[in-house]
Amino acid sequence: MPGKRVGILTEFNYEDIELWYPFYRLKEEVTKHLRSAPRKGKLTTRNMDTRARPNIDALIIPGGFAPDYWRRDQRILDLVREMDKARKVIASVCHGPWVLISAKVIRDRKVTCFKAIIDDVVNAGANYSDAPVVVDMNMVTSREPKDLPDFCKALISLLK
Repeated sequence: MPGKRVGILTEFNYEDIELWYPFYRLKEEVTKHLRSAPRKGKLTTRNMDTRARPNIDALIIPGGFAPDYWRRDQRILDLVREMDKARKVIASVCHGPWVLISAKVIRDRKVTCFKAIIDDVVNAGANYSDAPVVVDMNMVTSREPKDLPDFCKALISLLK
């Protein structure tokens, strides 16, 4: 997987382990990492601007309460829709599917999520599965931090 580029959304109130576990696990597999901080006024703090967006191979959306901010940011929603339309990998854990819901890419997809947002996922038209990791085409979802090993394996598999 040399040369693969992975964007990882960061924001205040993200779940630390849901960003850092995949970051270090993927660091063993890929050569480029991008991180964005949308509240800085631009979509980026490093390398992730509108020119870089089409060049990323995967986007990771960690959980925590940061997804509640991201789902209100049109730039993030546009990015998620672009990634999905291009069938690039979108990986989301815990509360991350809130972003998928607001981007309207979750209907008729099989997903999992943290138990507190199951109703949101189902009401958005997704098919919920209570599993450590669910892969549906280009989308990888997991429930919580204890599922991160399975989440990373599925993500790496899709990137290969």
